[in-house]
Amino acid sequence: MVAQQRTRPGVRLTARGAAALVLVVTLLSELTGSITVTCVTFAVACVAGVLLVQPKDLLALAVTPPLLFFVVTLISAVVSALGAPSMIQALGLGMFTDLSAAAPWLFGTSAVMLVIAWFRGLPANITALRSELRSDPPSRPAVRPRTPAGPKFAPEPEGYFEPRVYGKPRDERERPGAQNGL
Repeated sequence: MVAQQRTRPGVRLTARGAAALVLVVTLLSELTGSITVTCVTFAVACVAGVLLVQPKDLLALAVTPPLLFFVVTLISAVVSALGAPSMIQALGLGMFTDLSAAAPWLFGTSAVMLVIAWFRGLPANITALRSELRSDPPSRPAVRPRTPAGPKFAPEPEGYFEPRVYGKPRDERERPGAQNGL
């Protein structure tokens, strides 16, 4: 029975699920108002995400944390700038302050995630992506050469596209009374 528990894969998330986990946990920690608490929670959520993600989705998850942190910071800055006299100025200042304060945490978390992902199989994902990008595109069906007998469509009859003229031009029409010399 113990051997069965060891072979069971356990909880595995897709890259989307792990990214959603990081986003929601970081967004909820942003409610505290402390950038340090947000950064620590972000780091813990990222490490948990990279440990729980399926090995085939490691590459997708490894590149998303900076974007997720930016989205959380943007949402927080927009909400805090809503009551400000100059919303654009408050938004810019809030984004600059939060991102610059969180930069060391963001770089450190990304590095730790890449190291963990490397040992979980990230090089295999990169190799698979490279081989997929280098593979030849699907081949097109061969074009059949025309037979020397000629085209396989019936040509249009002669004069088909020429405009039809009904009647004669005015100069050539007979006027009533022209025959009588009137």
